[in-house]
Amino acid sequence: MTNLFVLLLMIFGGVALMVFFGERFAKPANPEKLARLQRWLLPLVGLMLVLSTLNYYL
Repeated sequence: MTNLFVLLLMIFGGVALMVFFGERFAKPANPEKLARLQRWLLPLVGLMLVLSTLNYYL
């Protein structure tokens, strides 16, 4: 049980550090770059779902 608490503490500590440094040092997002990423996001998620389904059944 102690290992579980230590693991959860480390996970939450890591997330807190990511949030802290992300808010402090992250640059504002460029709308053009976000549009390019959004164009690829949905097809890649669909491909991931199809490949995951094939992996499950084969």
